[in-house]
Amino acid sequence: MQLHRYMTENTLVHPQYIAGTWKLDPMHSKVEFSVKHLMISKVRGTFDVVDATVVTAENPADSSVEATIDVASVNTGQADRDNHLRTNDFFKVDEFPTMTFRSTKVSNDGDDFTVEGELTLRGVTKPVTLTGEFGGVIDAQGATKAGLTATTTINRLDFGVNWNAAIEAGGMTLGDKVSITLDLQFALQQ
Repeated sequence: MQLHRYMTENTLVHPQYIAGTWKLDPMHSKVEFSVKHLMISKVRGTFDVVDATVVTAENPADSSVEATIDVASVNTGQADRDNHLRTNDFFKVDEFPTMTFRSTKVSNDGDDFTVEGELTLRGVTKPVTLTGEFGGVIDAQGATKAGLTATTTINRLDFGVNWNAAIEAGGMTLGDKVSITLDLQFALQQ
């Protein structure tokens, strides 16, 4: 295992950076979203079936990320709402069972990183930028693990997720902006 600490294109590479292929550890990862509800609070949920691979290249700028989310695995803690989210009003899982992300550019500055890419949801592909923080690398239980957190915000209308309902007090049931938070752990493949 070789760790790197050098400058590349005016960017500091994290001292624990390791080139290799990393697979998501789903038992220690969470993909969470939240959206404004009734204009006064937020509804939160997770996707429970996620697969992701990160390839960290010798030159960090050449690294890549690919992820697939089973949208039927949506979990807000309320079965009726989850079933509604699976319908044509929202995720349309019968026609589009997965959401995917593919990076187009990866950059970092020490612990901080940015991943630009394309998110495909309901057959619509739009650019998305994830910003986050690298948590570090550790050898644990016979495996090399890395952790990170990242966030982004998307507009659900951009992906054809248009359902909404007016509320008596004024306004709409759901906000348009969806906040996404990723808390991820990866295992280096041997």
